[in-house]
Amino acid sequence: MSEQLNTELSSPKILSADEFAKIRADFPADRKLVFTNGCFDILHAGHVDLLSRAREQGNLLVLGLNSDKSVRSIKGEKRPVNGQQQRAFVLSGLACIDYVIFFDEDTPYNLISKVQPDVLVKGGDWSVDNIVGRDIVEERGGKVLSLPLLSGYSTTGLIRYIRENNIE
Repeated sequence: MSEQLNTELSSPKILSADEFAKIRADFPADRKLVFTNGCFDILHAGHVDLLSRAREQGNLLVLGLNSDKSVRSIKGEKRPVNGQQQRAFVLSGLACIDYVIFFDEDTPYNLISKVQPDVLVKGGDWSVDNIVGRDIVEERGGKVLSLPLLSGYSTTGLIRYIRENNIE
């Protein structure tokens, strides 16, 4: 996809960590900020279900989105299927997501430190003890949740199905 098209795929919901920090400073103390993160390479029903339930845990949902560099580091050179700007644009279209922020590292630890969420959510394939950023959130008196995943949905499984069935 051309760079020109990538720049057209913008949304006021897509911010840098520094831009978000300015907004965060003005949040009323009684607003509960929820954070989750992931690659969200090919959006499916399992993603939307998890994101909707994450949003129900507070007043505002911030999504940390792995950059293309980060996805390649974690998933391999053939990923992501969709570039970061396309993924962010699609995710920003969901009513349950208030802000999308990219991060380049393998984990969102530094981003969580900047966002300072009240609630940290991951899918049920993560035990609470292994959720990155747990220490940051719990030190502030927040909670960390591992929400059950909707059965039968997986980006890796979807890609495998497409390859095995030669779907073009």
